[in-house]
Amino acid sequence: MASEKITELEFLLSYDILTQLTGTMERTGCSAADIIEQALRRFMCTGKEGNAVYLSAPINALVEGLYVENTTMAEVRRHGDFGLGTFNHLDGEMLLLDGKAYQIRSDGNVYDVGDDERSPFACVTFFSPDTFDDINEDSGASNLTILLDRLIPSRNMLYAIRVDGVFRSVRCRAASRSENYTPLVEATRDQSVFDFHDVKGCLAGFYTPAFMASLNAPGFHLHFLTEDRRRGGHLIDCALKEVRIGIQHVPRLEVGLPVTLDYLTVDLTRDTTRDLEKAEK
Repeated sequence: MASEKITELEFLLSYDILTQLTGTMERTGCSAADIIEQALRRFMCTGKEGNAVYLSAPINALVEGLYVENTTMAEVRRHGDFGLGTFNHLDGEMLLLDGKAYQIRSDGNVYDVGDDERSPFACVTFFSPDTFDDINEDSGASNLTILLDRLIPSRNMLYAIRVDGVFRSVRCRAASRSENYTPLVEATRDQSVFDFHDVKGCLAGFYTPAFMASLNAPGFHLHFLTEDRRRGGHLIDCALKEVRIGIQHVPRLEVGLPVTLDYLTVDLTRDTTRDLEKAEK
């Protein structure tokens, strides 16, 4: 009956789906239960209105130095299996990939994240690309931003973007743990920077229209993770070698408004565009 609580499910998978499931488990390190749960969430959340990008809080609150909120990773993962953000006290960069959350701290190393970890800002969706483009050095695509500008059909839409393959070079940075109320432009003034050469990995993130600047970082915002899932960071610059780019247009935006004293009493009327631009570079 519909009113009964379902605690266990038993079902049979076809051989091809089981093979794909096993491959995804090996590639991501996620359990079968986690992968199936994310697939079900994606199926149930993608209805007539289409999928949505979910923001756990408007980014201008982060810019003003609110680094402690009560949104857990369990709640973040309920809204997506793909995305980025940060952790309480600005403790590193967040990357959510294939349903698994990674924390890239200021030492450049990657750490696993539990469901009880909390975040002041996360931007996620269920990733299901509409298009794929294979790019290599002969494509004349030396600048990733210019290339992505050509691939997205409109600057007025949200896009989820994933780039997998071999990179000639990647430059990243990672935020250091900071005290609450320290303005973002100050907290990110001296960040660790990491360079990778001829590296396999993945870039994941979003394009956000300029008119949404108070909600999310405008333009392209991407985080990098090496193929072995051990190193990474917030993308500063990169040169492509041989990659596949998946792009998903997302027609809806959902924004969470934290119920904390800090958030409820902060003044968010200031134009933070310039500060955010400095912090993102």
